[in-house]
Amino acid sequence: MKILVTGSNGQLGNEIRVLAKDYPDYEFIYTDIDELDITDPQKVDLFCATNKPHVIINCAAYTAVDKAESDDSTAYLINATAVENLSRSATGIDALMVHVSTDYVFDGKTWIPYSETDQTNPQSVYGTSKLAGEEAVLHYAGKGIILRTSWLYSAFGNNFVKTMIKYGTEREELKVVFDQVGTPTYARDLAKVILDIIPLSIQKSGVNLFHYSNEGVTSWFDFAQTIITFSGINCRVMPILTKDYLVSAVRPCFSVLNKSKIKETFNLTIPYWSESVNDCIRRLK
Repeated sequence: MKILVTGSNGQLGNEIRVLAKDYPDYEFIYTDIDELDITDPQKVDLFCATNKPHVIINCAAYTAVDKAESDDSTAYLINATAVENLSRSATGIDALMVHVSTDYVFDGKTWIPYSETDQTNPQSVYGTSKLAGEEAVLHYAGKGIILRTSWLYSAFGNNFVKTMIKYGTEREELKVVFDQVGTPTYARDLAKVILDIIPLSIQKSGVNLFHYSNEGVTSWFDFAQTIITFSGINCRVMPILTKDYLVSAVRPCFSVLNKSKIKETFNLTIPYWSESVNDCIRRLK
């Protein structure tokens, strides 16, 4: 089975690269901006027609949440227009389109974990552009999977875990919000799930929406404290309110995802969030 991975130099794409050796029946084609400009529909069509992948895993995304507030055109270009291009091309070659979305499509104004059928209401340009990407898959992909995830981190790229380790070694104190609650997701765990569910999904028509994160619930403050503790860093972590942390984009206060659907559909056992954080830190060391 031939699998095209776009945005392969990012967190999720790199974790797929690492896991590839465990999937000998898959032939991977890795691309990033230098190999394939997914914002150009003609280039996407030509690449897909030439290489004929059976699956497209779109790991490309504009994830600078605050910058998106003043750079909405780029956010929409990468998070929505490019997704439409890939979805159209996937349909043209009868490929399965796999797209990763976000918990930021919700407003966070409830205290019940979000299911796939709950009303979306993004509060930021980032969240709105990602929702537009979901709609592109639903409209243009003949068969596809949309995976909403949350608080993604890995041993690769820029993310919260690596930032906390960096600042924790440089400073005596870190201030982190405690009134935003969700679930960290290890990109390695997400990558494995994607690769595992492909054989069960490739023959199905239509687009299916799933939620996936690690198990459990925590705040950014507790997440940070866990990172510092597991890393053996001598740094004090102090809780602060969201209103005291000035950023451009609004974040959901509660964005825990209900994963019942994906667990029941594919008989998954999902690792607890702190266990996965520990594994990531061990790999970074």
